[in-house]
Amino acid sequence: MGSTRQPQVLFRSMTDLNRALRSHDLTPGDVARRAGVTVSALHFYEREGLITSVRTAGNQRRYHRDVLRRIAFIRVSQRVGISLAEIREALATLPESRTPTKIDWERLSRRWQKNLDERIAQLQSLRDDLTGCIGCGCLSLKACSLINPGDQLERYGPGAVRLERPRA
Repeated sequence: MGSTRQPQVLFRSMTDLNRALRSHDLTPGDVARRAGVTVSALHFYEREGLITSVRTAGNQRRYHRDVLRRIAFIRVSQRVGISLAEIREALATLPESRTPTKIDWERLSRRWQKNLDERIAQLQSLRDDLTGCIGCGCLSLKACSLINPGDQLERYGPGAVRLERPRA
């Protein structure tokens, strides 16, 4: 009797298999062009765990079309100052075994609502207070006598206390 050979396992999980079975017909150049980023940015996003690709038999990367929306999310998030760690954490809440739906994206949006509101408040405070005193030292002794008489903010510690902490 001949020996029976076990099929070679090419995928680590069903998620990997399902992802490979989907249409991965976008090359790095296609994605870069459509997303408005460089190919090196795609590779960086992959190294950072923000997006994924599969490899062809010739070891070339291919991306699923849903990567375009993820990249748009990454770029907009970065533009408003959200860290890659926060972006990675948010993207990890999206399903990997299928293209995220509108409901998936709405769920992610709701999770970020409070964080975004806090960032907006910080930016508004920065806008309103930056021309006066940011609480980290005297930009003008004359102005500080009006904004921070007797250096009252010193008791709240170092740094930009008017921006980083609630008003005294």
